Amino acid sequence: MDKREPHVVVVGAGFGGIMVARNLAGTRARVTVIDRANHHLFQPLLYQVATAALSPANIAAPIRDILRRQPNAEVFLAEVVGVDMQAKCVLLRDADPIPWDYLILAPGTRYNYFGHDEWERDAPSLKTLSDAVSIRQDILLAFEAAEMERDPERRKALLTFALVGGGPTGVELAGSLAELAQRAMRQDFRHIRPSETRILLLEAAPRILSMFPDKLALAAERALERLGVEVRTGAKVESVEPGAVVVSGEHIPCSTVLWTAGVVAAVPIGKWLGVETDRIGRIAVAPDLSVPGHPNVFVIGDAAHVEHEGQPLPGVAPVAMQQGRYVAKLIRARMDGKPIEPFRYHDKGNLATVGRSFAILDLGRLKLSGFIAWVLWLWIHIWYLIGFRNKISVFIQWAWAYITWQRSARLITGPIPAPGKR
Repeated sequence: MDKREPHVVVVGAGFGGIMVARNLAGTRARVTVIDRANHHLFQPLLYQVATAALSPANIAAPIRDILRRQPNAEVFLAEVVGVDMQAKCVLLRDADPIPWDYLILAPGTRYNYFGHDEWERDAPSLKTLSDAVSIRQDILLAFEAAEMERDPERRKALLTFALVGGGPTGVELAGSLAELAQRAMRQDFRHIRPSETRILLLEAAPRILSMFPDKLALAAERALERLGVEVRTGAKVESVEPGAVVVSGEHIPCSTVLWTAGVVAAVPIGKWLGVETDRIGRIAVAPDLSVPGHPNVFVIGDAAHVEHEGQPLPGVAPVAMQQGRYVAKLIRARMDGKPIEPFRYHDKGNLATVGRSFAILDLGRLKLSGFIAWVLWLWIHIWYLIGFRNKISVFIQWAWAYITWQRSARLITGPIPAPGKR
């Protein structure tokens, strides 16, 4: 039994990292949480900030506020740039190294541009609050520019949006954007009809939502089409340039391209630890989620490659949360000198929503689509939001939007480009 006060360092305050810290409350361990943002972000609802359905503060909570009642936890706002495995220290940019007895790495992922990182400038991705606010501004500015545009072809391009990637984020973003244009803003303009907005959902694979059964994916595709979204499968993006995207040889003028296709590790975690990674930068961890050869170093969440029924676990919140709880339980067991079983994932299913009143739900034997699945989607997302105030605020805004079709977060807060410069 280890009677010392071990120092547990958690890198990343996402779902997994926060779960580790909170589940070590009341132990003799000293917990340090390091993140380059001061807030925990509920990423599954990030697309609603990007489409003006919610405000940034509705889906985020300060990390210090989350851990304020946990005396054994501290929070550092810093950027991790490496790990010294011999000295057992985390290396920070412009700050002293942080020593650790247990190290948990939960750095998350970023979107993968498949060797074309230069496309990011013209096709931004959606991973942070800053991304969401910037995308919201781009979307709203496109409508404002179209209102003043006299050239019909240029106006058509301004009202064309291309979303690259047919996973849950792309599908939910497309549905929400369609409802913003067709209902929330349809009476706001005098020279354009937002309902004529063209939204393209581009997926290189044979179908969208590959993690769902064919029947549910098809139901989601039909729901998108009812909203006016053009779903194109087998559509490979060949080029992204200012004001246009080239898809399978077709040049499509469009004002806004949004990227939600594929992910890679957010940091070079394999290089930090001196171990090999898979093709998207994840580390194949041991059955107890530790790095092979390093029993006190753990990788969880999106950066961990864990096999489940012959397939890697997806980078979704339930996976990270279960892994975070497990690692905290393992550390507690080691402090008490007790054994613990290997990590076992309990599949709680998949959910995705397509606009108002329609969602798909896959819970193994239970597969639903339509209104009941949407109600379950609402309930589950509110349940997992951190902070009572956020839960109440999101519930009220969703209820108001359902009754009125209005979206209260349609604010352009950044610099507005000069006419013709967008």
